[in-house]
This record gives sequence, structure tokens and C-alpha cells, in this order.
Amino acid sequence: MSFDQVVDRSGTYSFKWERYKGKDILPLWVADSEFKCAPAIVEALKQRVEHGVFGYHLPIEYEPANTAVVRWLNKQHDWEIKPEWIVWTPGVVPAFNVACKAYCEAGDKVLIQVPNYPPMIAAPGINNLVREEIGTVLENGRWTLDFKQLEAQAADPKTKLFIMCNPMNPVGTVMTAEELAKVEDICLKHNVVLCSDEIHCDLILDESVKHIPAGKLAKIGSQTITLMAASKTFNVAGLGTSFAIIPDAKVRAKFSKAGAGIMPWVTIMGLLATEVAFTQCDDWYQDQLDYLTGNLDYVVKQVEKLDGFSMIKPQATFLAWVDASGLKVDNVHKYMESKGVGPSPGKDFGWPQFTRINFACPRSMLEQAFERLSK
Repeated sequence: MSFDQVVDRSGTYSFKWERYKGKDILPLWVADSEFKCAPAIVEALKQRVEHGVFGYHLPIEYEPANTAVVRWLNKQHDWEIKPEWIVWTPGVVPAFNVACKAYCEAGDKVLIQVPNYPPMIAAPGINNLVREEIGTVLENGRWTLDFKQLEAQAADPKTKLFIMCNPMNPVGTVMTAEELAKVEDICLKHNVVLCSDEIHCDLILDESVKHIPAGKLAKIGSQTITLMAASKTFNVAGLGTSFAIIPDAKVRAKFSKAGAGIMPWVTIMGLLATEVAFTQCDDWYQDQLDYLTGNLDYVVKQVEKLDGFSMIKPQATFLAWVDASGLKVDNVHKYMESKGVGPSPGKDFGWPQFTRINFACPRSMLEQAFERLSK
């Protein structure tokens, strides 16, 4: 497959493209890619459509998808899980909202690192909980958690849950073993449940780092809720399918009970896409990583050329977190749109002087975007 192919998404009611419908603004915001799915996924979905019957399918009984998840996590992350640890969910956003319901009571505190993507920032308030923000700090040219702040906030008896994002969205950091050990110790010390959103964990672009799932942590791993999906990596987010890995039976039962009656079964198409992604698309996956790495290198070079912009190169994701404070404008997002580029507004993530650019697109789109920004 050529990742240089430009796919016309007009008329498809794409969430990403509808925002700027009828405007000469390139949409480089919400985190889905501009790439066609791997051919094996497309073919499998075609065959399922041709079958013609779309009745109920209980995910736990769809053995091929469960086996595929076990295979993928072992291959990618050297993590041996049992199929019964898998809880299928219609997205990681519903999943961490269910975690809020499962492990907290009204008025409890939930820790959220900032900047972070909007649905995670919103989750505590939606569930009548108090959000406490954990800052992100720059250390040795790399974004990381403010661990002093994490320790202080976790010590509050009202703090019951830490929803962590690793790799970190939007800054793109992959947390090290040492950093995860600190998180583990703090959560255990203060009896805080750890729910880790790892939806970007298969989009590691820095070959010198390796993702470590929260569920693999030696001391707290069995008590964690690790959220993953094929959706970002294989561009199947619209099929509404993700999964939580919860090794502890009691923790898993609480999670499942909290979602009962409100969290629907994932769809047969989503299960099938996940199965095929995790079993038949290894070459496509590697080719995409290579293409994204080239795109990232291009973005870094172009940002360096622009007055008022700077960035720390992300280790993972297909998202560039760009500091636009040097522009000295009141509204960074309006400035970007005035140039014909539509990224995600930094203010939505908690840092208004930044902007988030999605570079999971043909290189020609990036070239067009930076040509506009340079004028």
C-alpha cells in the first residue's frame, strides 16, 4: 500500500472533515489517520458484509478476537495474558468513564495529568467526581509527569483513581520503567486504583524506547485496568471497539458491574477488524510506522523553520505537540485557522499556547499545511 495516496473523505460525514466543510482549511486535528485500512481488514469486512446477517454476537464468545489480542500483546509487549482478563468495551473513553463509576463515589477525587485530551479531562466531572490535575514538566528535553505533585495529590484520602495516559497524549512521551515504578509505588502507598489508557502504545516511533503496559508492573499490575485498542494503529476507530485488560477477578467484576446496562457489546465488525489487525497485518503495520517516522522527521524540520513555533519530538503517537507561545498572539487556534490549517486547539488540552497537529496523513498534506503556515 502507498501511504502517499490521498483518500477523498468528502461526503462520508467524517467527524474530522465535517468541521471544516466548505472552508479552505486542512483538518489536522482529531486522532484518526488519513490512511486506508490494511487490505486484509478491508477484505475481511467485505466478506462479512456479503454474509448479510448482522445479529447479536457476544464478544467473550468470539474466540478468534480474544486469541488475537493474546497473540498481539505477547508479540508486541512481551505480555502474557489470559483471555478471561479481557473485557471488551466500545471505546477507551467509555471505559475510563466506567472506571470512574466502578471505583469512586460522588465527591471522590480522580487524578488526571495535564495537558491531556479533552474526554479524559472531562471524565471526573461527568461522573460527579473532583478532577485534580497532575502537571507535565520538561526534564532534560523530555516531557514527564510532575511526580511530587502526583505524590501530594494521591495522599489525599479522597483520591481513589488515577487515569493515566501512556504514551502520553498530546506530548508523546513513552513512560520509562523508572517512571512507571514511581507511579506504581505512589498508587500502592495511597490505595489509588490505576487505570491506564494505552491506546497509542503500538505507535512507538522512537526505536530506543519500549512501551511497558501497566498490567505488567510487578507489584500493582494485577490490580490495574489497562485500556487498549486497534483503533488508532489500524484506523478503525469508527467501528467502536476496544478492550480492557484486568487480571484481578474482583477488580474486573467491579468494572463489568459498573458498565452493565449502559455499555453495549462491541460490534461484530469491530471484533473482526481487531482480529485481523492483530493477526494478518504485521507488514502493513511496520510500513505505516516507517511512513509515520518519516512524517515526524519532516514535521520537526518544518517547525524549526517557523518563527514563533517550537516542539519536543514525541517518542510515540502520530501527534505533534507544538509550542506556539513565540507567536505572542491571543488565540493560537484562530491564528492557525487563518493560515488554512485546522489542528486541535491547545486550550482543549489545558495549555492554550500550544497546538496539536495530526501527522498521520499523506506527506503532500503536510507539505501543503506548512506551506500555508510559512506565508
